[in-house]
Amino acid sequence: RFHHTSTLRLCSCSKTASDEKYQDPFQLGRKDLKNLYEDIKKELLVSTAELKEMCDYYFDGKGKAFRPMIVVLMARACNIHHNNSREVQASQRSVAIIAEMIHTASLVHDDVIDDANSRRGKMTVNQIWGERKAVLAGDFILSAASVALARIGNTTIISVLTQVIEDLVRGEFLQLGSKENENERFAHYLEKTFKKTASLIANSCKAVSILGCPDPKVHEIAYQYGKNVGIAFQLIDDVLDFTSCADRLGKPAAADLKLGLATGPVLFACRQFPEMNAMIMRRFSKPGDVERARKYVLQSDGVQQTTYLAQRYCHAATREIRKLRPSPEREALVQLTEMVLMRDK
Repeated sequence: RFHHTSTLRLCSCSKTASDEKYQDPFQLGRKDLKNLYEDIKKELLVSTAELKEMCDYYFDGKGKAFRPMIVVLMARACNIHHNNSREVQASQRSVAIIAEMIHTASLVHDDVIDDANSRRGKMTVNQIWGERKAVLAGDFILSAASVALARIGNTTIISVLTQVIEDLVRGEFLQLGSKENENERFAHYLEKTFKKTASLIANSCKAVSILGCPDPKVHEIAYQYGKNVGIAFQLIDDVLDFTSCADRLGKPAAADLKLGLATGPVLFACRQFPEMNAMIMRRFSKPGDVERARKYVLQSDGVQQTTYLAQRYCHAATREIRKLRPSPEREALVQLTEMVLMRDK
């Protein structure tokens, strides 16, 4: 098994001469995320028992709340940068809640599109309640997120966060298509990755920066940090599809290949094994394609190259966030880029 931590020490984004104390992002953000899932459930005032059961099933409080964590840390970092305020505003915390709701709605819909049967180590909503009800549950969560967004009462924030929903749909359409040309194919993959994963993090970070600080330069820093971390997060996800076992992932391994998707490790492997081109074009649909493609990827440097690419995105994120005034929250956001690279599930 390729262990992507071994390459990390060569060009780690860890703190240089900074004397800021090491901060565990999850410890630092915990106070602002207390009762996060209870607050989400309050947004989902449900009239039918079955819909409530479906929503409660997803918002069980067992997730790591990775996206809300980034959002509240970014809110604090921007507030400190602007006027040394160490408090998260209520509207900024609302953005964290809305981000988690949009993310979860997209997972519910993704599982329907992919006909997935497990997510986070348990059965998917579509497997238990059926596809039609799962689509409606995803729609319901999105509508509740939209109501919470309108309540913030800021048209700029509404515009920034509705962009996420548009990007999610466009990203899903990109995933349904494929490109013949090798260079176009990689650009297509990165654009899809941005729209499906990174846009939510980038625009949520931008939204809290707008609420906390009037400086457009800070809004751009927040957006670029979120974008780069989001792309790196997905690249490592695509690596884990080849290197991690199903038990660790909470979903079947090689799931992307089974869905006909050519992710980073496959696209890099294709440069060493051009015979994969035909398989990519037919979306690994012939018997034996998935097994052969997996073997080629593991024989190639596809996993390593994808990991290096993720490191480059994390370095870019670190460069951006270091433009803000030093604070424990800023250091925690730097630390988070390392956690993205080191995770194994």
